[in-house]
Amino acid sequence: MNSKHASLLCLLPLALPAAGLPDLILPQGVGVNIHFTRGHEPDLDLIAAAGFKVARMDFSWSGTERQKGQYDWSAYDELTAHLEKRGLRPYYILDYSNPVFEETITSKDPVSGQERQDTASPQHPKSVMAFARWAAVAAQHFKGRGVIWEIWNEPNIGFWKPKPDVQQYLALAQATCRAMRIVDSNALIVAPATSEFPWPFLEDCFKGGLLGQIDAVSVHPYRDYRKGPETVAVDYRRLRELIARHAVTDAKRQIPILSGEWGYSSHAKGVSPETQAAFLARQQLVNLLEGVPVSIWYDWKNDGTNLDEREENFGTVTDTLQPKPAYLALQTLTRELAGYRIEKRSATLSPDDFVLVLSHAKAGQKLAAWTNGKPHPIAVKIAPGATAQVRVVNSQGQADRVQVQSGRLDLELRESPSYVTLGPSSRVE
Repeated sequence: MNSKHASLLCLLPLALPAAGLPDLILPQGVGVNIHFTRGHEPDLDLIAAAGFKVARMDFSWSGTERQKGQYDWSAYDELTAHLEKRGLRPYYILDYSNPVFEETITSKDPVSGQERQDTASPQHPKSVMAFARWAAVAAQHFKGRGVIWEIWNEPNIGFWKPKPDVQQYLALAQATCRAMRIVDSNALIVAPATSEFPWPFLEDCFKGGLLGQIDAVSVHPYRDYRKGPETVAVDYRRLRELIARHAVTDAKRQIPILSGEWGYSSHAKGVSPETQAAFLARQQLVNLLEGVPVSIWYDWKNDGTNLDEREENFGTVTDTLQPKPAYLALQTLTRELAGYRIEKRSATLSPDDFVLVLSHAKAGQKLAAWTNGKPHPIAVKIAPGATAQVRVVNSQGQADRVQVQSGRLDLELRESPSYVTLGPSSRVE
């Protein structure tokens, strides 16, 4: 960024760009978190083959500005090119700090809780301005490439050092938005990427004017492993109420919410690989039902082989790229429902049962059906038609049994979604 741009950082009003986010059509907003830039083309091939369309990755400040004002984007140039080649959209997290600009402090590791020497998050005027400048140069460099830019990762917990400070984060986010908008008025910027739903932190961000500067509110809806993805609905509704209280325009009251990171680990004290697979598919479907256009699953692959270690078992594949049930569940979902959008949730006798009706612009209806309870049969009323063409596939891509008679479809609800293709003349009543 030149000196002219630097002097404008606090002077120009913010331009509000078009959202540029995916439509609520599968699999456009189906995403996954990765941890690499170079040398992982087999990973990317498998990611694309699964049907993922968005890849979220840390965009490191300290790794790209090792000397003041000198920027090296080569690793991300290579990654972006590989993503584009496979039809994957970059979702880059502008993080973390940089020892060139901030002091060394003692902090607790957000995962292990152990104390360690680290670099303070940007909290002084010079380091905040340096981060904003760096982000602006990145935005200019990757302009027109469809990047979704996220400001920081979980600043409400230990990823903000030495400890979370909402006002420090807000100052950084606002300066960064201003700088990026100067060089690319259409930059797609999301924040605050919080861990779970920290209501006081979110409210302080919104009170401070963050809603007016971003294109979507990103959150990481992690929850107790005993709680399935469906429990997120009440949190999204509360978040929308909070947004409505603090938005200053009608457009900002409708600002999209993104599920920027969320997964369930299949470690010994977590969920089974089969439940992880079920939760992955249900997470994507529930988020779409709630109007969330981007859902990033954490994580792409296992970080190791220790089944007792939570952080090593979030993946959809093993550390050697062997598919877990979660991979097959995602691949089945994206294949069976490609081009479909959720039309409605059909009424059922139990709140634990989900029967989603999906429609396609050129094809007939499909159903995605599962239960939070024990497996059991359910009857779905359909308009009489070409019922002989009804087809059911389970979450692992295998054909399943279904009984069809005039005006009625009987299927078994299980933990994992089943996908029902209706005949061209059959519709759910």
